[in-house]
Amino acid sequence: MARSTISCAAFEGEVSMSRAVPQHEQAWRTGTAPGIFPFLGHGIALFRQPLAFLNSLPAHGDLVEIRLGSQRAWMVCHPELVHRMLRDTRTFDKGGPQYDRLRILMGDGVVTCRHAEHRRQRRLLQPDFRPSRVADHTELMGEEAESVCRDWRPGQAIDVSAAMMTFTTGVISRVLFSDSLNAAATAEVRHSLAAIVRGLFVRTVVPVEALFRVPTPANRRYRRAVDRVHAIIDAAIAERRRGAPRDDLLGTLLEAARGDGSRKAITEQEVHDHLVSLLLTGSESPSMGLASAFSLLAEHPETERRLHAELDAVLAGGRRPGPNDLPRLVYTRCVITETLRHSPPGWLFTRVTAKETEFAGCRLPRGATVLYSPYLLHHDPSSFPDPDRFLPERWLPGQAADEQHGALIPFAAGSRKCIGDVLSMAEMTVALATVAGRWRLRHRPGPTEQPRPGATLGPRSLVMICEPRTHTPVGTSPRTTSPATRTSAAPGTPDSRREGGNGVDDA
Repeated sequence: MARSTISCAAFEGEVSMSRAVPQHEQAWRTGTAPGIFPFLGHGIALFRQPLAFLNSLPAHGDLVEIRLGSQRAWMVCHPELVHRMLRDTRTFDKGGPQYDRLRILMGDGVVTCRHAEHRRQRRLLQPDFRPSRVADHTELMGEEAESVCRDWRPGQAIDVSAAMMTFTTGVISRVLFSDSLNAAATAEVRHSLAAIVRGLFVRTVVPVEALFRVPTPANRRYRRAVDRVHAIIDAAIAERRRGAPRDDLLGTLLEAARGDGSRKAITEQEVHDHLVSLLLTGSESPSMGLASAFSLLAEHPETERRLHAELDAVLAGGRRPGPNDLPRLVYTRCVITETLRHSPPGWLFTRVTAKETEFAGCRLPRGATVLYSPYLLHHDPSSFPDPDRFLPERWLPGQAADEQHGALIPFAAGSRKCIGDVLSMAEMTVALATVAGRWRLRHRPGPTEQPRPGATLGPRSLVMICEPRTHTPVGTSPRTTSPATRTSAAPGTPDSRREGGNGVDDA
């Protein structure tokens, strides 16, 4: 077996921990997952009970061989190995079945581009995602969050998943396009995303192209949704070209497309690809995280009470949070962080080896697919004791988890870390503070929908009952009318490292 001597300093600012960065040489364990089906490999297990399958893999090694269809692939199960892979972007490039599918959808934007193009693309976009720029967006985040819950009524059944998607799509649309996307176009993006995220996952775990050329209803819905998103982006770009320049990300891209003589102008296709990538990823993942947060809070009333106490103290009178309030919302941010640990929206990712390499004692060929799962790392009891327990206090300053970030990677790590991580944390914090400052959300009687894995992980049809806070914020008294007709939410099954997770559908 190969042995590792990676130092703490190599973790690019991440605080080390004993599991993530051993202080002694490590002998890696390797193995092969059982239960391979002809032609489909482990695709059935990943599709039917993906979380249970992931949770079973560490028993077979730190690096475990699996099959995606007929293709060999390797799942990385140890946090040190994951960081090692994510830091070495020259060897472990964006690729594999997941990114092959995403490139068809998103092109070669900053999310999906190869290593050779990434630095140039990131430098172009990074100024729009700096903390100072994100702070400028706090007001619009609050406006979008307030608009989502403004018309709720006591006792009303709320589709929380849809409401959070409305919020995140509204925020990212304004960040990218100002007001170039009207309400109808934004709604179309939301509806298209539902079909896209269902289709992407099955195309990743069962990469058999012939299956997706068959004109089934699911395949037709997926293709229509992809085509519609591209058409909406093209229309927004065309409209902006006819109008005045704006100080938003589309304005940055159009300026770069004109060129300034000091650097080569980007192409029209690059403008389009960046916008598609950022619109889709900036809408879906934060909405799943917020839906999970509200579901978990309803199951943990003491945590909810502590959250409300902070909100009432920091945001007296029910006002919306401003940029100066965000550092004071310590426990609110802990709730978000623990949600991202417990139910990370980005739960499974692939990479591809750009050259033959030795990794954890295995010789991987050029073009090998390597996978890692934030969900798996976040539910490792060696890193997070009692991992299925929702405990925001883990992340309070001075606590063990707060000092040990190595296994927490909701936004990945290294140079390919999510460019929108600061924006996402800010908008989730603002949304949670704004909605929870006004309303309690309660689960309906009966089974509660658990996060369902697809292209992202989260509750996709979470319906909850809204109740006004006991101390209603001044000026925001909910209007009392008869409760809205209740809609149904799909039941889920327990989400446990040992008991397994929910299946995935592509209906």
